[in-house]
Amino acid sequence: MELLKTPSPSSNEMEIQKKWINYVEKFADEIRTDNAGNAIGVLNPNASFKVLLAGHCDEIALVINRIDDHGFLYFDKVGGINPKAAVGMKTSVLGYNKTVTGVIGVNAQHHGGLKKDFDLEDLFIDCGYQSKEEAEKYVQIGDLAVYKREPEILTDRYVAGRGLDNRTGAFIIAEILKRLSKTDCTVGVYAASTVNEETNMGGAYFAAAGIQPTMAIACDVTFATDYPGVDKNKHGDVKLEKGPVLAKGAPINIKINKLLEQTARKLKMNIQYELTPRMTGTDADKMRLTGVGVPVSLVSLPLRYMHSPVETVSLKDIDEEIELLVEMISNLTGKESLNPLDD
Repeated sequence: MELLKTPSPSSNEMEIQKKWINYVEKFADEIRTDNAGNAIGVLNPNASFKVLLAGHCDEIALVINRIDDHGFLYFDKVGGINPKAAVGMKTSVLGYNKTVTGVIGVNAQHHGGLKKDFDLEDLFIDCGYQSKEEAEKYVQIGDLAVYKREPEILTDRYVAGRGLDNRTGAFIIAEILKRLSKTDCTVGVYAASTVNEETNMGGAYFAAAGIQPTMAIACDVTFATDYPGVDKNKHGDVKLEKGPVLAKGAPINIKINKLLEQTARKLKMNIQYELTPRMTGTDADKMRLTGVGVPVSLVSLPLRYMHSPVETVSLKDIDEEIELLVEMISNLTGKESLNPLDD
């Protein structure tokens, strides 16, 4: 929950990375950082066969682009902000002088309400300032804001809140490293809490280019379709509590997926699938194209209400994803071929 309570807007992930490092350094053999801002926990750093696990820690956000004469803050998006989900939300504005609370104002329905087709430029943040001069004591152009939303547990089963995409992934890879540290794992394992995925995926590129892994697995979220109003014929059938989701498509290494499927059968664990015919839209895409090329796979957590303040995931799915990857990686010998043409 501590990670979920920590603001981590894309391009300003330092606070959450420090907390991640503080947790991981207790069981990692080594901690690395880089100029992108990635935080990397390492097991068996001298092993020649290297597995890179990437879970991005950044969240979507708002960026202040104008302050009007009355002290109202206007904003643009950092990542995939849904304007309709922003209406009426409380925000934490991460000002250069201090963090301030604001609300995203909305025209009262009695006064005509919002126009039918509105966008972010029609919205504003009210922090209670009475002038531009007062606002500029605390906030400047380029400062970031996130929804002010505490994570909630739903029926002891689900977690709901903002930025589960993908602070859950950063948590998952940390837990995988922790459990592997207690096994006889012989391959090198690099758990990278990556930055900037929601904006440019540059963190994943830096991580893979620096590590030069034998294989890489992105641990992200994907669209659950098990709630009212979703067209499953168009978007697939992915459910909470039905297991981790493996991607299938041109970017994905068949051999890695086969190892994951064999492990799931061994554990008698359900797995689900999503299609990524051209691109995955995750860190996997950037890691794959570093160096001489990196075989990649994508293991995703089913998530409801993507890029909203109430993203929702299952605790059971989190546990199973950790279990699946710990079991697979702990049984690697380091002699596995990931060439699809090898028998």
